Amino acid sequence: MPKYRIIVDLSDRRLYLLDGNIVKRAFPVGVGKILSATPTGEYTIINKAPNPGGPYGVFWMGLSRKGYGIHGTNNPSSIGKQVSKGCIRMYNEDVTALSKLVTIGTRVTIRQ
Repeated sequence: MPKYRIIVDLSDRRLYLLDGNIVKRAFPVGVGKILSATPTGEYTIINKAPNPGGPYGVFWMGLSRKGYGIHGTNNPSSIGKQVSKGCIRMYNEDVTALSKLVTIGTRVTIRQ
């Protein structure tokens, strides 16, 4: 069973890493544009890939909702904004740190 869980709060554009109910880390994120909003709900991390190529920065963690994930970015100025096609963008150093802490099967709650 995964040690941690993740909450992505779309309104404050932050990703929280929790151990039980205790926030261990908080990271700023970029989220989906109004027309391609990040979907709210309960998901799990189903795959992890370093150096995925393209606009995904240095790491990709795919969610159980097809086509969506938590990933790095080649455009750090997009963090904190509503700019993506629905994925959760992180600074490359933050997604690298997060990827070392979470496992496949980690629960991800995305909330408004």
